[in-house]
Amino acid sequence: MINTVHDQASGLRRMNQNNNQGVKVIAVTGGKGGVGKTNVSLNLAIAMGQQGKRVLVLDADLGLANCDVMLGLRVEKNLSHVLSGECDLRDILVTGPAGIRIAPATSGSQSMVELSPAEHAGLIRAFSELDNDFDVLIVDTAAGISDMVLSFSRASQDVVVVVCDEPTSITDAYALIKILSREHGVYKFKIVANMVRSLREGQDLFAKLSKVTDRFLDVALELVATIPYDENMRKSTRRQKAVVDLFPNSPASVSLKSLASKAVKWPVPNQPSGHLEFFIEKLVNN
Repeated sequence: MINTVHDQASGLRRMNQNNNQGVKVIAVTGGKGGVGKTNVSLNLAIAMGQQGKRVLVLDADLGLANCDVMLGLRVEKNLSHVLSGECDLRDILVTGPAGIRIAPATSGSQSMVELSPAEHAGLIRAFSELDNDFDVLIVDTAAGISDMVLSFSRASQDVVVVVCDEPTSITDAYALIKILSREHGVYKFKIVANMVRSLREGQDLFAKLSKVTDRFLDVALELVATIPYDENMRKSTRRQKAVVDLFPNSPASVSLKSLASKAVKWPVPNQPSGHLEFFIEKLVNN
């Protein structure tokens, strides 16, 4: 299966030498489930799309995919069909609000959860065929610290960790940051304090996490957004819509759109980092 993906990626890897702007790759992760990671991913993508960016979302929760469900999109093929060689990556993309595209995964598939590191690498390489089609790739990872989460996070340029004010969320975020830094060479993390009651609560949450990482890890954390608890987020989810689309002036939407405005300005590296990453050929050829 992996050979098919690798061969496909190699055959389709054609560089446009006139386009030197790389693709911005942002992994959105969170350690534990239930912190609002997918909501952040999708709303961030849509807000960027509203700003004129060409955005692709990779649903990287390969066994429990839900990006398409959250937006009420109909999906006919997914990443499992790409991995089996039935179709190209471009063939599975579906269009969401603000013109964003989504690469859907499958739900309830044990085989997709158990992909080998080599198969993760083949999937990452497969995205090189899309390097001239998009400005931003947002990777919505699974929860936890599986090989899948670590592979996709390490292959991204920016790692955004979504945390909420619960002891388990802080503990699991710390565990994720620890393993990415100590074993995978990721030392910079952007933190989103989600579902907080006030700006101060978000800052205090960040301080709790920073206190532990400063003591035990050699990493740099940056608080990039505090997203307030907003009942409109729940209403949007029930209606299978994005809050920035359905309630654009709600408190959560304002924070998410502010995050999008920041994120589009995050620099894109002009050279490879030394390990496998999304769109690495673009960096090599710059």
